[in-house]
Amino acid sequence: MAPVRHDVLITADALAAQLAGPRPPVVLDIRWHLERQDGWDEYVAGHIRGAVYVRLDSELSDPWHPPTRGRHPLPAQEDLENAARGWGIDDDSRVVVYDDNSGLAAARAWWLLRYAGFAEVRLLDGGLAAWRAAGLPLDGGVVAPERGAVRLRFGALPVLTIDDVLGFTAYGTLLDARAAERYRGEVEPIDPVAGHIPGAVSAPTGENLDEHGAFLPEGELRARFEALGVQPSVAVYCGSGVTAAHEVIALTLAGYQPALYPGSWSEWSNHPDRPVALGD
Repeated sequence: MAPVRHDVLITADALAAQLAGPRPPVVLDIRWHLERQDGWDEYVAGHIRGAVYVRLDSELSDPWHPPTRGRHPLPAQEDLENAARGWGIDDDSRVVVYDDNSGLAAARAWWLLRYAGFAEVRLLDGGLAAWRAAGLPLDGGVVAPERGAVRLRFGALPVLTIDDVLGFTAYGTLLDARAAERYRGEVEPIDPVAGHIPGAVSAPTGENLDEHGAFLPEGELRARFEALGVQPSVAVYCGSGVTAAHEVIALTLAGYQPALYPGSWSEWSNHPDRPVALGD
């Protein structure tokens, strides 16, 4: 189990050591919040040394889309490749992604790069809070890296389309990574319909974290998912396919090979012909 964690996550101290070494990684700052949807000002005020700011809405998503595709549909392969080159990524780069919210946004970058066949990417466990707690410094200003030449190819991780979802629940476990009250349909602050996809199991991704915002040990994550009845075939969705990537990381640490439904509830709820379930 330990090598899996090392392959997926990196600690603040380990990142600091790599940055001081002869082959520093490309570091991506993906600060994003639902309310303001941009962390640029915070990035400029202070970021991990060498970090490049990445915009979730326009670089990690297709910014030009109808509501029927959801709020954060996947970018085109060529658009992500162009953006990744702008971040300074080459084929032999190592990449570390982080945010200031326990990785809930940065996980999107981790998943997208892995989906595009780039394996040398890790999430900073605990996010910027862990970096600060370790007493490590931040730099101000803007980083403009030399352009990279990475080549990306989608398809390295499993995904579900909107038409795959109900069929998947016939033989696998579909997890809903949103807050439990949204799953039950008690509140819906963003999307047009409240509730969840029929057959889905509530599994809020925040419960995969400890009190410091770092991922729980692998054994605890495995026990959590087993208690939820997760089968070997498992897929995840959330509101718009962003925090579901965070749950994909938790499942990966627990030894599963999860699929992601990128359109998630924001796509599903914009199709009136799709069934909706309420309650537990």
